[in-house]
Amino acid sequence: MTNTTFLIAVGAILIITAGCEDTTSEIVAPDATSTPPTTFAALEEGLTVINRDRIEGHLRYLSDDAMQGRMTGSPEYDEAATYVAQHFEEICLEAGGEDGSWFQAVPMLARRIEVDSASVVFHQDGVEKSQRWKEDFVMGGDVVRPDTSISAEVVFVGFGIHAPEMSYSDYDGIDVDGKIVAMFGGAPDTFSHNERAFYSSGLTKAEEAVARGSVGVVGLRSRLDQKRYSWKRISENAGVRPGMSWINLSGVAANYFPELQGGATINVPPAEELFSRAPISFEDALDAAEAGRTLSTPLGTEVTLARQTKHESISSPNVIGILRGSDPELADEFVVFTAHLDHVGTGVSVDGDHIYNGMYDNAMGSSILIETARSFAAMPVPPKRSIIFIALTGEERGLVGSDYYAHYPTVPSDAIIANVNLDMPLLLYPVGDIIAFGAEHSSLQGVIDVAIAAEDFELSPDPMPEEVIFVRSDQYSFVKQGVPSVFLVPGFTSTDPTIDGESIWRGFLSNDYHQPNDDMTQPIDWPSALRFARANVRIGYAVAEDTQRPVWNVGDFFGDKFAQ
Repeated sequence: MTNTTFLIAVGAILIITAGCEDTTSEIVAPDATSTPPTTFAALEEGLTVINRDRIEGHLRYLSDDAMQGRMTGSPEYDEAATYVAQHFEEICLEAGGEDGSWFQAVPMLARRIEVDSASVVFHQDGVEKSQRWKEDFVMGGDVVRPDTSISAEVVFVGFGIHAPEMSYSDYDGIDVDGKIVAMFGGAPDTFSHNERAFYSSGLTKAEEAVARGSVGVVGLRSRLDQKRYSWKRISENAGVRPGMSWINLSGVAANYFPELQGGATINVPPAEELFSRAPISFEDALDAAEAGRTLSTPLGTEVTLARQTKHESISSPNVIGILRGSDPELADEFVVFTAHLDHVGTGVSVDGDHIYNGMYDNAMGSSILIETARSFAAMPVPPKRSIIFIALTGEERGLVGSDYYAHYPTVPSDAIIANVNLDMPLLLYPVGDIIAFGAEHSSLQGVIDVAIAAEDFELSPDPMPEEVIFVRSDQYSFVKQGVPSVFLVPGFTSTDPTIDGESIWRGFLSNDYHQPNDDMTQPIDWPSALRFARANVRIGYAVAEDTQRPVWNVGDFFGDKFAQ
């Protein structure tokens, strides 16, 4: 069903056209007698327009209670998209969406599980034991089917990983054809951080399970999972928010595995019960996971997974603006800046607050994106290559908007040379270092080193490999299309030696991430925010000015996986 609010918003944007020069005219080489500003001077002039007042103004608007958490597909998300488009227009970008508009409509199929229908039943020694919704298990709806039910024997497959290049396979010697597989999330911490990130992906695990004939998945919680998030945190919003999948041009839902006819995640007590007829205990399985050992085995238990799902066809827009490059030979190549505009909407009330505002995640990134665009537009001479700025939909629903754009870009796909992603920069204290996810995979590393040093940041390695952050934000959609990408976040080090940045960072993840108190009551260190914004501009500018495209490092794991 078409969203009326969105159509009205489009109409409002189309009439705001005065005050900008025509940016679609042919690019010509500069007059040899002219004296344009030097590259350095043009960049520095653009950086001067980045200021607190504008970023804070965007931030307050986008994270206000009136936005109702900016859930993908909601009228409030569409209002936020209109807001971004208005500012892209004000900045004098060129509309980069469909049919000359600012918007790329992303068709989706939304799904909600009928909670009363959700069922997990263990069959052991002729006895049936029904598990309890939220207390014992949670599950989502089927991507396409309204009614699914599957009964099958369960086989424990460790992490559900087959990684021959690591000489590791949880499937060696195990037959899972026609079986339900039970697996832990994540990957062994004995894997390098690249392999750990890739093999932790739920899509990667689903592909492997389907390739081996599995018909369903039961998710188990490792000790690391239990430490990261309580079962209450996992289960409290189960069934409250819709799942979403984008629809391809053939009308088929993306990333859908019809062979998997059921799925659930179970709490620790039912997991112990599930292993009660197996040759190993659940404690043995937990020990093996911690040690990075395979310990796969049939569990001697049959499980029935059943559910009913309601579906709705929706559309939600990516917002796209373009700044055309100044070089006649390079202007048809593009550096893409992204930030997801959506958050998780509303949910279970916490201390009387049911609006999950998403100030840091990711109103902050979206606000910096707008001002990044303003910075580039303020340069007296644009960089050689063109820059695309995209406020993305559906990141919280599974990188939906970025995955759709990466498959159906509004410019030629081979013209996209790099992605710089902005997502949840935690500027909670005076920041001394930056973590650059993706930097080490390509020639972007050198550019990033210079850019962050120019803003007095140190570069730090990933201090949280267990979070597999590199595959959890929108840059990964571009990586999977072979595009070198980077995603900066503030690190654990504060410039104030009395501040324990790590405890503040981890405290936010434990207590505030995807909670109602991610709002304007959170502290913001504004000097760090401005330095962070400028560092991202410097990266994009250097890439856009370089006569050479970024390239993947020889032998890089992700480059070899996706760029061949």
